[in-house]
Amino acid sequence: MTIIAFIGLGNMGSGMAANLVKAGHDVRAFDLSETALKQAEEAGCLIAGSAAEAVRGAEAAVTMLPAGTHVTSVYEGDIFAAADRDMLLIDCSTIDVATARKVGGEAAERGFAMVDAPVSGGIAAASAGSLTFMVGGSEGAFKRAEPILSAMGKAVIHAGETGAGQAAKICNNMLLGATMAATCETLAMAEKLGLDAQTFYDIASVSSGQSWSLTSYCPLPGVGPKSPADNDYQGGFAAALMLKDLKLAVDAARSVDAPVPMGALAGQLYQMVVNGGRGGRDFSAIIQMLAEKEG
Repeated sequence: MTIIAFIGLGNMGSGMAANLVKAGHDVRAFDLSETALKQAEEAGCLIAGSAAEAVRGAEAAVTMLPAGTHVTSVYEGDIFAAADRDMLLIDCSTIDVATARKVGGEAAERGFAMVDAPVSGGIAAASAGSLTFMVGGSEGAFKRAEPILSAMGKAVIHAGETGAGQAAKICNNMLLGATMAATCETLAMAEKLGLDAQTFYDIASVSSGQSWSLTSYCPLPGVGPKSPADNDYQGGFAAALMLKDLKLAVDAARSVDAPVPMGALAGQLYQMVVNGGRGGRDFSAIIQMLAEKEG
């Protein structure tokens, strides 16, 4: 049994912490939300009164926080001061590459082993323990983190040195955002051209236009495998979070002078989705905005 501090019990973190408990780990959880703490306690976590309290005496710490500013604050303000130097630090937040490298460098200077390990997969995958982890850090830190991450996911992949996990995540999600936007506008156009949705799905899913966004996460209800579209676009991966990731990707692209016109356009489209009041809906709900535009 490993004693693990888990800080950040939102929609993703709550399921991840619960799976660590199921795997036999002693999980000490902390979040600013009383509701989240109650849910974690019901899942078998021990509740801590602060992030510092959670990490004291723990062998590893997992953080799942909203943004780079929160990661910096928690590590510099709590974890570095309270943790034993042999503790393994795992940040599963999706943040900018620069902050991941900065915090990772500070951890190394203090003698900590640390990895950035953002995830691919939505709320259902977090609860089911079927996430994919993209991990940045040294080979030694990765080997220490792998069994812990494996308790929460189906795939754990070493992407490279510190910051590489975040780089892989934002590149992956930029591809996903652009692909979903193109999938939605294509399905909307097909309908306008008089094509039956199921018939077009049957054609495109076995043709050169096939993509994960179409065949695994079809944005039309009643077509393809069950997806958030079948639940009025509730659950899944919120459009506001996709917008956040696309902004991170475009900012990172600018920092290395990489042209990303499709990624930038996808970001503009998701900004419109959020501005239109659908930020809390699944990112595939972009098809609703497109249908309104066409109407």
